[in-house]
Amino acid sequence: MKRLSSVALAATLLAVGASGAAHAGEIETGGKLLLTHGVSTVEGSAGGGLSTWAVIAGAETNRGVGAEVHGTYVDVKDYSLRTYGAAVGWHDRLELSAARQEFDTGATGAKLGLGKGFTFKQTVLGAKVRVLGDAVYSQDSWVPQVSVGAQYKDNSQDAIVRAVGAKKDSGVDFYVAATKVLLDKSLVLNGTVRLTKANQSGLLGFGGDKGDSYKPQFEGSAGYLLSKRLVVGAEYRTKPSNLGFAKEDDWKDLFVAYAVNRHLSVTGAYVDLGDIATFKNQRGFYLSLQAGF
Repeated sequence: MKRLSSVALAATLLAVGASGAAHAGEIETGGKLLLTHGVSTVEGSAGGGLSTWAVIAGAETNRGVGAEVHGTYVDVKDYSLRTYGAAVGWHDRLELSAARQEFDTGATGAKLGLGKGFTFKQTVLGAKVRVLGDAVYSQDSWVPQVSVGAQYKDNSQDAIVRAVGAKKDSGVDFYVAATKVLLDKSLVLNGTVRLTKANQSGLLGFGGDKGDSYKPQFEGSAGYLLSKRLVVGAEYRTKPSNLGFAKEDDWKDLFVAYAVNRHLSVTGAYVDLGDIATFKNQRGFYLSLQAGF
C-alpha cells in the first residue's frame, strides 16, 4: 500500500481547517484524520489495545463532541477476557469512559479452586484531560500531546481477591501520557507512566502481601501508518507484582488496526500476557471492534 505523502497530508489538514473555520461557533462531529485518535483499550480509554494514549476519544475537533463504543475479546492459553464500553470526547480536551471487563477462567477455574468457568468482573470508570500540545496538528513542533488521567476500578469480589492475597477489590490508577503523530514519517509514538496498585489490571484486586503502595509502570506504543486506513505496530506494558502466590509478567502485543470508514474500525493482535495466576505462557489473540463519530 502507498505511504501517506506529506503533500497529501498537508492538503488534508488544510481542508479540515478550512471547513472548521466556515462553521466556527457550531458544535461539530468528526474532523480528525483516520486512526489518529487511537482505538479503545481493554480499560475503555482511547489508545492502543493495551496502553492508554494522550489522544481524546472520538473523531471530534476542538469545536466538537465525539463518542465511541467498543467490544473486545482476548483469548489466551488458559483464560479469556471480554470487555465492552463507551467513551465520550468533548472539544478534543476531555474524555470520559466506562468499560466492563469479564475475565473468564474457563476450565482453569476448577484448578484454582474457584469452580469451572468462574469469571472475575470489573467496572472501569475513566477521565482524561489534554493539558498540552496536539498529537497531529502541531507538525512544526516536536512537543507531543500530553494528557493526565485517572481510572477507578471495582471488581466487587472482595472475598475472592483477598483469598489470593490482594488487599482490596477496588482502586484508582493515575497516569500521564504523551503521544506524537509524525505525519512525514508515518509514525505514531506514545509513552505513558501509570501509578497503580492493580494486580492484573485490577482483575485480581489491588495491593498484596508483597506490596501495597503505588508503583510507577511504563506503557509504550509505536505504530507505522501503511496507509491512511491501516496501521501496524507493537505495545509493551510493565506490571507490578504484588501477590506472593504468583509472579505478574509484563504485557506485550503486535497489532494491526484498520479503519473501515470514519465510523468503524477493527483491531487484531497477537498478545503475550506472560504468566497469570501460576499458569504460564498466556499467549493468544486479541480482536476489537469500535464504532463512533
